[in-house]
Amino acid sequence: MAWERVAVVVAGTRAEEFADALEAAGALSVDIADADAGTGRETALFAEPGADAATWPRSRVMALFPVGANISAALDQAYETSGASALEGASVDRLEDADWVAKSQREFTPIRAGRRLWIVPTWHAAPQENGVNIVLDPGAAFGTGSHPTTRLCLAWLERNVASGDSVLDYGCGSGILGIAALKLGAAHATCVDIDPLALEAARYNSRQNEVALQVVSAGERIPGIARLTVANILANPLRMLAPLLAAHTQVNGRMALSGILASQAEEVAAAFAPFAALAVEDREEDWVLLAGIRGR
Repeated sequence: MAWERVAVVVAGTRAEEFADALEAAGALSVDIADADAGTGRETALFAEPGADAATWPRSRVMALFPVGANISAALDQAYETSGASALEGASVDRLEDADWVAKSQREFTPIRAGRRLWIVPTWHAAPQENGVNIVLDPGAAFGTGSHPTTRLCLAWLERNVASGDSVLDYGCGSGILGIAALKLGAAHATCVDIDPLALEAARYNSRQNEVALQVVSAGERIPGIARLTVANILANPLRMLAPLLAAHTQVNGRMALSGILASQAEEVAAAFAPFAALAVEDREEDWVLLAGIRGR
């Protein structure tokens, strides 16, 4: 099977409406990306729940149509419906079918995090046999090691986990941080998330790695007090969770937070100031990791 693929650059303020109009005109799928990606004009977008949706100033809207579709008529209809206009000439090419599973497997290769930690998909051999290897395939939950915030947290765990430790991972996603903690020598790791798909993924990945994660819904009681607490979420939820995370961390225990942009570090640290003295300990790209000791 094959498709006709059309790409149009429009103003970001009209991109969503234009994409919706293309779907209404018969597009099978639509995607929006930065038209200036890979150039000096590339723009990074970061948004959190509750924030206004952000758009690239120049957005490339790409749509797939069945072969033989009247793409010219679909574009005319979309322009008229959305009020958008093309900033560049539209391009159309043919997209042939492919083995997308095999393609994604080729693209998802082992990822190193820290000195010894590796995230290894099931179709790859471990690149470092004596390393700490976490078996993990891409799935529905966040946390494959490909994002800087996950790598920052993994590296922090590698530096701080001691044999016999108890660890709390709040906002666990795939369970990767709890699994890493157990493989690094922790005696117990509790993973908490609000998303049922994340909880299911964490349980599955725990079995795949032959470790015993305790997986808890955010609506349930969190058992115990951890010596190490790690939370890789976003700045706004972290600020609200400060009392809860502190309450589940031992006095003189350690805390690490990520999902935080450098520009947000000060306000997140201020929210935790009544409980812990946190400071930027590590950074990758625009993301930082705040870490410190839980006070009395």
